Order: sequence, then structure tokens, then C-alpha cells
Amino acid sequence: MSKQIKADLALLGVTLGWGASFILTKNALNSLETFNFLGIRFIIAFLISSLVFYKNMIKIDKNTLKYGCLIGFVLFSAFAIQTIGINYTTASKSAFITGFSVVLVPILSALFLKRLPERVAVIGAIMALMGLGFLTLHGNFGLNIGDFYTFISAFAFALHIITVGKYTVDVDSISLAIIQIGVVGLLSLLISFGFENTIIPRGTDVWINVLILSLICTSGAFIVQNTAQKFTSPTHTALIYTGEPVFAAIFAYFISGETLSSRGIFGAFLILMGMLIAEIDFTKLVKIFKKKYSKEKIQEN
Repeated sequence: MSKQIKADLALLGVTLGWGASFILTKNALNSLETFNFLGIRFIIAFLISSLVFYKNMIKIDKNTLKYGCLIGFVLFSAFAIQTIGINYTTASKSAFITGFSVVLVPILSALFLKRLPERVAVIGAIMALMGLGFLTLHGNFGLNIGDFYTFISAFAFALHIITVGKYTVDVDSISLAIIQIGVVGLLSLLISFGFENTIIPRGTDVWINVLILSLICTSGAFIVQNTAQKFTSPTHTALIYTGEPVFAAIFAYFISGETLSSRGIFGAFLILMGMLIAEIDFTKLVKIFKKKYSKEKIQEN
């Protein structure tokens, strides 16, 4: 198994965790305001990650700190603008427009990194975007200010994937991820102190949700992403992340009893097929088949 496939499988695991996080986040937000929740989630993730990987953090250099702060600001901007946008639009439209980053990544990669994406990855990305449309949109195609904000956040999410891919190859990936997490947590708390009624949550249930989100869906997820992107492209990363609403729908079915319509199931199928197309090098398969077919013909003669 190649390093890229291993990296893509690791990112698929991240996507699975983020799919499960929707229900946990929804439960936590019943007790906490948005940035209050994000601040606690990311600060806990930062502190625990720093303790576990203290050897990496002790050796941190100026470039890692610089790149980590830059990428962390981009990631915070994505979360913040998306949060503002969702106040003025529907959750389904927000999910679709945010998923548009799957198409933005190869475009921005070509502009900023001078790296043309693989043809199969572009085909897979377009197919996945169509799948997101079937999965999340239900005839509501009108645009409003919330959709505009969400579209800006999609650029920020795409830029986050690209910047991680660019800088993680030059520095320690684990330290880079931890700095990002810390920046998001710090900025979220500052916004919360300024505009929200910031509290420390009480109750076992909310703390269980927050701790799971901090450890698995934040610390583990971003450390895996930063490490995996050493071996795979930003386009592959963005495409794999389109599976997030698919996994969210699966978890919602088993935990909350929510069901997908036939339209939603078809959308999920398109997303998964888009991933599969990007992962399989059909050109190589055709060459292997032709080679094998030629050998069989020679043996018959």
C-alpha cells in the first residue's frame, strides 16, 4: 500500500470522526454559545496535545510557530465566517456551500502552488459536489447574505487545506497542528469574551461531549490531517472531506433515527463514487489489463 493511500485512509478516518461530531456539537451548543464552545473545545485540545507531544513542542522553531499561527488564523476565519453565515441561511445550504471548497482547492492550488491537479481528482471533485447538492439542497436555491458569508468561509476552508499541504512538508507536522489548534481556541475565547456571555459549562453530559470533541475531533483530527498531508495532495484531502455529511447522516440514522430520502442516498452515492474515482488510477488499470491480455494472446498462439 502506497504512502498516499495510507494518508488518504487516515484522512477518511478524520472525516468519519467529524461526521460523528455533528450530534455531539449540537448537544454541546444547547448549553454553550458558539464561540464559548469553540474556545473551550480548542483550548482543551491544545493543552492536552501539548502535554502528550511535549517533546515536539519543546523543539518548536520559529518557522513552525509562524506557519502555525498563519494557518490557525485561516482556520479560525473559516469557522467564524461560517458561523456568522449560518445565522442567515439554512443548515443544508451552509453544508453545500461549505462543501464547494472541494472545487476551490484544485483551482487555488493551481494559482498559488503552481500545481495542476490530477484529472481523475477533478472529475471526482465535480461528482462529489453534485452529490453534496443532492444530499443537502431541497429546492431552496435563493441566495442571501448568509450564503455569501458561507461562500467566503468555503474559500477559507480551502485555503486552510492548501496552506497545511504547503507548510507541513517543511516543519514538524505535530507541532504545526497544535499551534493551529491553540490559535483557534485563543481567538474564539477573545470573541466570546467580547460578544457572548462566556461561562464554564456544568453537567456531566456537556463535558463528555466537549472532551470527546476536543480529544478525537480536534486534537486527533488536525494532527492526523497535518501529518497525512505530507503524502497526499490538497485536492485529495478536500475530496475526502466531502464525505463528512455522508457520515453525519449515517450517525444521525443510528443514534437519532433520522432517515435520508432517496435523493439524499443518491447524493451520498455520488460523493463516495467521486472519492473512489480519485483514488483509483484507471489509466494504470487499463495498462495492466492490456498487458495481461497481450500475454494471454501470446500464450494462446
